Amino acid sequence: MENFAIYPAIDMRGGKCVRLIQGDYNRETIYGDSPFDMAKSFSEQGAAWIHMVDLDGAKAGQIVNGQFVIQAAKELSANIQIGGGIRSEKDIANYLENGIERVILGSAAVSDPNFTKEMLKKYGRHIAIGIDAKDGMVATHGWLNTSETEAVELGKALADAGAETFIVTDIATDGMLSGPNVEGVLRMAEETGRNVIASGGISSLGDLQKLKAYYSQGIVGAIVGKALYENRFTLKEALEEVKSS
Repeated sequence: MENFAIYPAIDMRGGKCVRLIQGDYNRETIYGDSPFDMAKSFSEQGAAWIHMVDLDGAKAGQIVNGQFVIQAAKELSANIQIGGGIRSEKDIANYLENGIERVILGSAAVSDPNFTKEMLKKYGRHIAIGIDAKDGMVATHGWLNTSETEAVELGKALADAGAETFIVTDIATDGMLSGPNVEGVLRMAEETGRNVIASGGISSLGDLQKLKAYYSQGIVGAIVGKALYENRFTLKEALEEVKSS
């Protein structure tokens, strides 16, 4: 990845485009009836990447909203990365064969490290590891559980197994528009020596600048959700901001 990338986020639940606050399924706002239309809009505004999350899938432990993801990958010019409910090689192969560029393993990375390592070996850069952290510990299964695993330790083990990209979400800040946990993301980048995409809390163009300042240390992108949906700034402004500086 040559430039700091902005990943506009589309969280899918019940076939709609939603946002949760701190991963809480009871604190949901619906922002659109069609995940595909939202993806199309982001692509038309210049997004090189779109980050899609199957919230139903994350909770159910199987893919639920896959058709929207595949439609976006086939019809749009943006690269698609998808997480949520991906638990088997069949799930991964199906997405990759349908044009999805990157598949995110989250809960599986904790609950089934051997499977995750096998998939990293087989699919390499097409697998990203999603690490959701709460107070530095890993949370799993749609954030319903906090594990005994330290986020950075998991990152190091999977970097050794071939992971090239990590997506680090700080649950405390997600959906709160309170600013990203730069320190936590940077620590993951430094300890693993791999590319890290920051997720959670981005509320201003200044937040993007803060993260981009560490590009050379491995923070290579940011996932932006609520700030776009609440019109804190436009995707175009975000793309300009990280390009110009």
